Amino acid sequence: MAFLLEFSYYGLFISAFLAATLLPLSSEVALSALILAGHSPTYLIATATAGNVLGSFVNYALGYWISMEATKRWLRMSEQELAAAKKRFEKYGLLALCFVWVPVIGDPLSVIAGALRVRLIWFSILVTAGKLARYLVVGYLAQLSM
Repeated sequence: MAFLLEFSYYGLFISAFLAATLLPLSSEVALSALILAGHSPTYLIATATAGNVLGSFVNYALGYWISMEATKRWLRMSEQELAAAKKRFEKYGLLALCFVWVPVIGDPLSVIAGALRVRLIWFSILVTAGKLARYLVVGYLAQLSM
């Protein structure tokens, strides 16, 4: 039984990590299912948050290490779309990083943050806060449905 519990946490971590990359995955379903199965919401939320934040670090690193031109090609963005994304990022500032968890726009936002060389400390704090808040809401809703 302990093996299955441990496997559940590893599976959730991997699911959350992959969901934070540009792969079209969702970790909220896995988190909810494990909470509904009776596992500790605190440990599950911590595990999902850690995996998801680390996945965002991968996106940040990709944006940081590859050129802006390569970032544009990789994200399949036109010059105008990239300019608009940079303008939005500059308009809303660092607080935009609290929304890296949002589907579709979040992953490219974390890549662009790396490409724009956002300070890693601010990236870490704001991305973690946003992702933790999202998982707290998902965990709360899952517990309500029990």
